[in-house]
Amino acid sequence: MTSVLTADDKAFESLFPLKPFRITHALAGDPRLELPAILDLVKTLPRDRIEYNSGKVAVSQDAASTPLVDLSPEEVVANVQTAGAWMVLKRIEHNPTYKTLLEDALLSVAKAQGFASLKAAGFTDIQGFLFVSSPGSTTPFHLDSEDNFFVQVHGDKQFSIYDNEDRGIADENVIEHAITKHRNVKYDDSFEPRAMHNKLKPGEGVFVPYLWPHWVKTFESYSISVAITWKTAAVNRRNDLYQVNSMLRDRGMPQAAPGAKPVFDAVKLAAFRAIKAVVDPLRQSEGFRRWIRGLVRGKDANYYYNAGKDKKAH
Repeated sequence: MTSVLTADDKAFESLFPLKPFRITHALAGDPRLELPAILDLVKTLPRDRIEYNSGKVAVSQDAASTPLVDLSPEEVVANVQTAGAWMVLKRIEHNPTYKTLLEDALLSVAKAQGFASLKAAGFTDIQGFLFVSSPGSTTPFHLDSEDNFFVQVHGDKQFSIYDNEDRGIADENVIEHAITKHRNVKYDDSFEPRAMHNKLKPGEGVFVPYLWPHWVKTFESYSISVAITWKTAAVNRRNDLYQVNSMLRDRGMPQAAPGAKPVFDAVKLAAFRAIKAVVDPLRQSEGFRRWIRGLVRGKDANYYYNAGKDKKAH
């Protein structure tokens, strides 16, 4: 098959999956990632799968004071060059067309590494996030709960990644908050010696390791990018422990970081996953997802529902 994602073999051998490295890809010009198709996708997505706000934000933006735009999701896409907005379409793998795109990209990597399948290569829990940003937009400093091949499809973008292996930028408490409450992390200029700055053009991208903080900005043209993400069993386990630790901490019960008390981790994880097995089927409802997000992550978790509130979104 044609290779969709490529990188130097030495990068995969010496860096993957613990350190970032640059990649190239064949998705620039793919009609599924051009504005007309993206507009069609927006019209089919549940409202909580569309997050957008003003692109004029600080690198160290306080999530609670994120400025919004008075546009509907469709208007943001149709007028992205002038909208002054940043948008992410979440979980695009629920659409079969985009599920195929994501899986084809990762399968090309798996086969290049000698694996016969996505599962054999460790690419499980595959999810996709499609970003549409106006010129001069900033994505604040944050970290994510998955590994990520980030690909630039239209326009130029700076993607700056910071080494947090020693937890010197974001400690376990900050990571727990980012995973369970809001992804933004406080930025400080003293972090710069740990930075890997990447100027990305269409056809280029970067591998972003799990829990490595980063921030992003666009330039003169609107930008289209895709985060092709996955979670291994180990990552899912750690994320679940962050979730249960956060819930217990919110109820006044201090918790050790994941891995510090393995036996207690196993007990908490078993209880949490038993509850999760009951709750997850209910997440098919957007209303339930919104309610549980507010319950677990706090009152600001659904802030983006207020964007374009005076507009008819569909």
